[in-house]
Amino acid sequence: MTVKDVLRLDATDQAALIRKKEITALELVEASISAIEEVNPRINAVIAPLFGRARDAAAGKLPEGPFSGVPFLMKDIGAMVAGAPMSLGTALLKGFCPDHDSELTLRYKRAGLVILGKTNTPEFGLLPTTEPRAHGPCKNPWDPGRTTGGSSGGSAAAVAAGMTAMAHANDGGGSIRIPASCCGLFGLKPTRARNPLGPDFGDLMGGLVCEHAVTRSVRDSAALLDATAGPDVGDPYWAPPPRRPFLEEVGADPGKLRIGFTTDILLGGEPHPDCVRMVHDAASLCEDLGHEVEEASPAVSLNPRRVMDAFITLWVSGCASTINVISKVSGCKPSTELYEPLTLALYEEGKKRTAGDYIHAVSLLQGMSRQVARWFLDYDLLLTPVLAAPPVPLGTFDDSRDPWAAWEKAVKFAPYTAVFNATGQPAMSVPLYWNTDGLPLGAHFVAPFGDEASLFALAAQLEQARPWAGRKPKVCV
Repeated sequence: MTVKDVLRLDATDQAALIRKKEITALELVEASISAIEEVNPRINAVIAPLFGRARDAAAGKLPEGPFSGVPFLMKDIGAMVAGAPMSLGTALLKGFCPDHDSELTLRYKRAGLVILGKTNTPEFGLLPTTEPRAHGPCKNPWDPGRTTGGSSGGSAAAVAAGMTAMAHANDGGGSIRIPASCCGLFGLKPTRARNPLGPDFGDLMGGLVCEHAVTRSVRDSAALLDATAGPDVGDPYWAPPPRRPFLEEVGADPGKLRIGFTTDILLGGEPHPDCVRMVHDAASLCEDLGHEVEEASPAVSLNPRRVMDAFITLWVSGCASTINVISKVSGCKPSTELYEPLTLALYEEGKKRTAGDYIHAVSLLQGMSRQVARWFLDYDLLLTPVLAAPPVPLGTFDDSRDPWAAWEKAVKFAPYTAVFNATGQPAMSVPLYWNTDGLPLGAHFVAPFGDEASLFALAAQLEQARPWAGRKPKVCV
């Protein structure tokens, strides 16, 4: 087996080879660096290499964690890496380097991961595509003319192309699941507060944001979550502890699950026929595996437009808050030279929303969450598309002429995922389907609050029934 063959393995197998001394951590890190140097110019996934630091870490004494010596990439939003660039996808912050690690980063390091660099993301993670003005578009390895999704698009593209076996990602409206769908990977959004956001944040945007990763295999996602999950000192709240390690759910019998499926869109409209075919195909596969499957979905009686307005209130408030902090620290007032048109539009809208508007939006979404939770008293899982269309061409969400038109397109492209950021439920994108154009479409499964176990158990069944690891995109190491 060559070193490049090792790069195609999942992180669990890579770590096992290092433990057995069949390859050294430094050799694997060098191979991953070479892969980035070979492939990244074609897809622009990694925007801030940290190769010198990675070599030093791999050559030194690494912690004896589950992924000791395994190369890893960090998204340019979310968990911070001390001394590494962190731009949040915006030009104004290109020179910023935090002076400390986030707790999640410390847990990654204790697991033995070696951080190679930072990955591309849209400005402030606002769009379901990764085309920031500051760093240029990230291109989908399956078709470089199409989107990787967002906001963890750089991480997903890097893993899909074989640069690393997994990469950090986060999700405030679908930003793990959307790029996992677009790039043919497994992407799990954990239960709210499963992973810590400290020491800098208790929660983000009313609890919408969760941290985790995109991975090549189900077991990598489970083992990584075992390594990082759990409260940090001072957390305002945390997810209910699992009954056993998540990795033990991989391969465990999930029993006969009651799965409801739907392609209905809360705001109206019709999904692409490929997405409908994908859901029916996934439903049939689940039925073949012995699960009880029927067409059903949570009955949300709230006015869909009111629900969307509540989401927008949280998003624009978060955008306004972020820019206000940056302005105070930098002394730079928001302008068209500093920020993209959509960012400025959301900022201006955020300034109009009052504290009362924000509290009302949180209350409305909490009410919706309770309605959704009652549906899960009768069903174990919900199946939907991740997206309403296959990966769209780059430039689809161009906001230079009409920012709100770009936002409207984004909402129509990704109408399924954000509801479960509001409810806090765990959800995953599983790469079970490729259309006739060779583009991946993820199947979106949602579980009750705190029940990642059912997701991992089903995902492992699906992975065994229809393996995806052998599929290779056009742009690949």
